[in-house]
Amino acid sequence: MAEAKLDLKENIIAFAREHGADLVGLAPVELWDAFNVVPVDFRPQTLFPPTQTVIVMGMGLPLPIVETTPSALHMELYRTCNRELDGLAFNLTRFLNRLGWASYFFPRDGYGSLKPLKEKPMVAFGHVEAARYAGLGTRGLNNCLLTPEFGPRVRFVSVFTSARLSGDLMQEKELCILCESCAKCCPVDALVPREETIVARYDKMACLGQAEELSRRKCYPCGICIKVCPVGRDRKLYPQKGFIKKYLQEKEALAANPEDPSYRAWTHVRKYGSLQNEPQKGVENKNNKGGVGYEDR
Repeated sequence: MAEAKLDLKENIIAFAREHGADLVGLAPVELWDAFNVVPVDFRPQTLFPPTQTVIVMGMGLPLPIVETTPSALHMELYRTCNRELDGLAFNLTRFLNRLGWASYFFPRDGYGSLKPLKEKPMVAFGHVEAARYAGLGTRGLNNCLLTPEFGPRVRFVSVFTSARLSGDLMQEKELCILCESCAKCCPVDALVPREETIVARYDKMACLGQAEELSRRKCYPCGICIKVCPVGRDRKLYPQKGFIKKYLQEKEALAANPEDPSYRAWTHVRKYGSLQNEPQKGVENKNNKGGVGYEDR
């Protein structure tokens, strides 16, 4: 029986990889109770009582496209990744059901539009903690999951299954280096570092207000806090010298010279496919730096 379960886990990982997953991790449901961070109503066995194991799959976001944010190109990347993740989870759920293991998947976001989030800024299930329990990374100051492979430039989807499978070891080393680039570059000051913990205090409503503005401009989400994070091996694939300085100086540099050649690859993309930056009344923040998108944190 143990050998059969091992084969099942290997088959699940192989299936996920073959169908596009960059990252795959498994977490036993007992971890939600053991850590007691996630409220009971938001735990896998509340959503799907037969759950014994949560399979978390991630897809990386190519850094050069993320760097163009806010842009129509980045918006299409986000949409494409979401479609691929949901399709992957749907197909893995069917694969497991055919093998006789009752399964259920939770989509990558879990909300239909931004409007419901204003009334209740939560989603029914959080993939960040699930991915952490599945050994895929650790939470960073930006409230996102940081992975060794992509830093926070990755999106997740989860499949709950009745099969009891061995979980993957959680990451012991914290990946966040506390450079605070995400907080410094946040257009709405939604991230406030805290001394007592790595994870910053997060102003969801400030973030959501800017997400609405970017949606109006057809260039959501923001993703600045994932763009500027230096963590991730994808930085070696797309090497840049002095990228942190470039991020930190972007607002001032473009204000002084909108045609600054250092940012031409980004500004060119931003000019096309979306409405120009005309802040809507009521959502402009004190720094007037732009906008960010709402993430599941």
